[in-house]
Amino acid sequence: MPNKIALTRWFFLLTSVVIISLILWNTYQFFTQLKENERNKMTIWAAAFQEFQEVEITNKDWNSKLILSVLQSNTTTPMILHTHKEDKYDVNNLDSLLIKDPERRDRLIEQFKSEYMPIEIMYKDTVLQTIYYGNSPIINKIKYYPAALIVIILLFFLAIYFFYQTSKSAEQNKLWAGMAKETAHQIGTPLSSLTGWTEILKEEKVNPEYITEIDKDISRLKTITERFSKIGSIPKLENVDLVFETQQSFDYLKSRSSKLIKFEIKIPKEPIYVDLNPQLYGWTIENLFKNSIDAMRGQGKITLEIIQEPKKALIRISDSGKGIPKRDFKKIFNPGYTTKKRGWGLGLSLAKRIIQDYHKGKIYVLKSVKNEGTTFEISLPKSS
Repeated sequence: MPNKIALTRWFFLLTSVVIISLILWNTYQFFTQLKENERNKMTIWAAAFQEFQEVEITNKDWNSKLILSVLQSNTTTPMILHTHKEDKYDVNNLDSLLIKDPERRDRLIEQFKSEYMPIEIMYKDTVLQTIYYGNSPIINKIKYYPAALIVIILLFFLAIYFFYQTSKSAEQNKLWAGMAKETAHQIGTPLSSLTGWTEILKEEKVNPEYITEIDKDISRLKTITERFSKIGSIPKLENVDLVFETQQSFDYLKSRSSKLIKFEIKIPKEPIYVDLNPQLYGWTIENLFKNSIDAMRGQGKITLEIIQEPKKALIRISDSGKGIPKRDFKKIFNPGYTTKKRGWGLGLSLAKRIIQDYHKGKIYVLKSVKNEGTTFEISLPKSS
């Protein structure tokens, strides 16, 4: 099946290239034919003009409606006529002010020479006049048609690419959501069993401290199960104290982390109320802490700070790790992006989705200095 899909894509790509090539080739041929017609038209016009000039020089009787009609028929081709004897310039189908500006006139002559070979009006082997002429307006418009066509085609392919990427992303999101819900379901069975075994251990008079620690881990597993079960569905937000929820997450992570890591917290004494899902918010803080611990390679300092503003609350998590290059500030939140040898690169992606999609907040790298550390900032709107 994958080979069939790959062949279909290659067939579509090759067909598109052939169609584009044919369109461009036909456009080029059409453009070339128009230029050839323009050159032929000007050759006839120049012949008529030469005949007219010879009549004027020789003062012969002349009454040719055909020559007059040819001379009057050219209303589109821009041209400059240089009379050599008087060193005089005249224009046809151009602004007459051009010949009053020698610099502009000379530039236009050079342009016309690059488009067509000038035509010389001769009389007895003497060049009387030179006609410089360029593309008519319609040819100039067609000249840019291939470029416009390529831009349109590229935009079309870009739209297809983004549609494909969006569809692929939607499919991946459904897959991750399904895996998360299935994981929550699978954890539920042994978790129920562990709860039962804890009750048996209590009856067996096991050291209460052991039971307390097991209960804490069971509670933690229940929290993790709730988190996974909420992936792919809109979570319920509660009006809770952000300071309290942050302190809870901080205390738990501090107690479960290495003694080589120094923890510091700076939070207001008064409560700050926001609409929050405590389980998902705790997951976000945990992901940021784990990211910081990895950046410090298990040794350093993590500081958590809450800053209250009139309409929002800011949560800043700083570490003393290796830092993040500025070019990667946004990239680190992309699904699958990771600098570790192991890991799926989903932690920060999930954090971004939880904060931005579910809580209508923002999460970003506030600052980062190489080998000095990184500060992440979460911005959450306060309850109205």
